[in-house]
Amino acid sequence: MKPMRTARLILRNWQERDRELFHRINSDERVMAFFPFRRDRAAADAKMDEIRALIDEAGYGFAAAEIAATGECIGFVGLSATEDIDVLPAGAIEIGWRLAPEFWGKGYVTEAAQAWLTYGFETLAVDEIVSFAVAQNHRSTAVMKRLGMTHDPSADFDQPAIPDSHAALRRHVLYRLSREDRQTKKAAG
Repeated sequence: MKPMRTARLILRNWQERDRELFHRINSDERVMAFFPFRRDRAAADAKMDEIRALIDEAGYGFAAAEIAATGECIGFVGLSATEDIDVLPAGAIEIGWRLAPEFWGKGYVTEAAQAWLTYGFETLAVDEIVSFAVAQNHRSTAVMKRLGMTHDPSADFDQPAIPDSHAALRRHVLYRLSREDRQTKKAAG
């Protein structure tokens, strides 16, 4: 993928120097509070390699977010095809993120996600981008709202990949943003 710049960030593919951060955000109890698993180093390395290959192939994905002024990788923000959610049409595009806790509350996710929404609607020419999270994950749903996404209660779903041992994490809320709605909101705002 060609790196993208925002006011404070560079959005790029993963590099070898990012492995420690990628492992940390995939094993940190606060970051992963709404996930039923934590990745050890080997699993994190394998997942980073998988995401990096998908980005190389598609030109987008859950890409590394780096602070432009320091070169420090802080986590990921990006778009991804979503195939395993029954309430979504085949080929639906999701926007998602995961940052190290020390970078929470600074507006980085919203800034990077706005760039990815532009990419999705203008470069990929998708009609809609969705996002979803565990119903109790108010930090993520607050970002979805800031992005102009709208909750679609009729499409809330139980995530089939969540094991019975973590049933409290199964219910997910779904937010949507269409290209038309984004254009309308940008014109009004």
